Parts: sequence; C-alpha cells; structure tokens
Amino acid sequence: MSRSRDYQRVERAIAFLDAHALRRPSLDETAAHVGLSPYHFQRLFQRWAGTSPKRFLQYTAAEHAKECLRDARTVLDATLDTGLSSTGRLHDLLVSVCAVTPGDVRRLGEGLRIRHGVHDTPFGRARIAVTPRGITSLEFVDGATPSDLEEEWPRAELVHDPDATAGWIERIFPRSGPLPVLLRGTNLQLRVWEALLRIPEGTVVSYGSLAGALGLAPKAARAVAGAVATNPVAYLIPCHRVLRATGAIGGYRWGTARKRAMLGRELADSFTPRIR
Repeated sequence: MSRSRDYQRVERAIAFLDAHALRRPSLDETAAHVGLSPYHFQRLFQRWAGTSPKRFLQYTAAEHAKECLRDARTVLDATLDTGLSSTGRLHDLLVSVCAVTPGDVRRLGEGLRIRHGVHDTPFGRARIAVTPRGITSLEFVDGATPSDLEEEWPRAELVHDPDATAGWIERIFPRSGPLPVLLRGTNLQLRVWEALLRIPEGTVVSYGSLAGALGLAPKAARAVAGAVATNPVAYLIPCHRVLRATGAIGGYRWGTARKRAMLGRELADSFTPRIR
C-alpha cells in the first residue's frame, strides 16, 4: 500500500474525529468510517503517526496547542535572536534560501529550466518543481489545485521529469540536507518564510508572536498571515507550525486536516519515541 493511500485513510479519520469531537467517536466507529477493522486501523494509525488516535487528538486539541504556544515564546525569541540570515544551520534541516532577483522577475524565467513531477509522500501526493538553483515549489495535489507553473514562469522551459524530481522528494521525506530553495516574493514574504524555517519541529507559534519576532507591530499579524498563506514550498518551509492565538488550527492552503496531520506527527515525535 502506498504512503499516499495510508495518508488518505489517516486524513479521513482525522477529519471525522475533528468533525465529531464533542461526542468522541469510538475506535470501532472511526475504523468503520475509513473501511478498516479496529485492529488494522489502530495499527495503521500507530505506524503512520507514532501514537494512538486518542493521544494524537490530545496533542492537536486547542487547549494543548495554547500550552505549546505559551511554551514557544522563549523558544521563538531564542531561535530568531541570531537574525534572519539566509544561510546556516536551521535546526535539524539545512536549508539555504536563494531569492529570485529583480532581473529574474523581469525575464519571467527566460533561460530557466524547471523540472517537475508528482510523487507519493507521507502527507499525500505532492508536486515538486526544481531548478538548478533549488526547489521553487512543493504543493500537495490530492484534493487541491496546484498553482500554474506556466503562469508563474511563462518564459521558463518546463520539463515534466519525475525521474529527476524523485530524488528531491526522497531528501525531504525523511528530511536530509542540504536543501536549497529558490523563492520569489516580496521583501516581507521572504522575511516571513525565512523566519518559518527557524521554528523548531514540535513547536508552534501564533501569527502575532511571529510578527513580533520580526520586529513588526501587532497589527501586522494579518500581513504576516498573508505571507504565511502564500508559502510556495509546503512542509519544508513549515507554515503548518503557525496557529491562531486561541490555539485553533486555522486555515491551511492544502487543507486543515493535512495541517493537523503534520502538527500531530511532529508533536507526537516530541513527546514519544516514533515506532519504526
């Protein structure tokens, strides 16, 4: 069974449990919803998340998220205190950020070869696009419409080459560096995306605290949220680690169930050893 099919069942279970959280569906009911026996569903979920469905929900509940947000304040200050340079070690993942130059923007990708392909990942099928300078986009495509590479880079040479892009996916899931990314955005967007890279795995922050860490006024939280929402490189630039101040998951470009899945796995890893 593919990783994506495993994830689809887990995602359905998460969405079901989330929608019926007040009455707390039983293991049997949840397993039936995804078409598995309780035994096989429990094993699938444990293998995928490293924890039980019940504990997973506890990790992603709003009350637990608020506690994590409070704990993350000093962590965020410490990790951002070194500045927002685009090079260097960013926690357990080496990522070097290369910004698209104004000349690149004017040329609309002329002379740039972009290879792209769709692959299975632990969070569903994803399309990755890479250039000689690094990853330019990573988007989940099951249940979502990927952005139009032709519209973003109208003069670039676009090559469908999943054989070439498979190696990049294997370096992201599981993560291993160094991984260069090529980003096109405004100055604010680039600052926000670089700040996201400094949020440790298993840590969550609020939009307001992220704005504050960037030296922006609290009222800039909405602008920061906009920059988070337009992140072109899913998972690798961890916009899923930003929550509302209430602890609510909030929106996510690739679906709130997927955001909850990413957070739940990371939080489970930070509290319990992963079962391999």
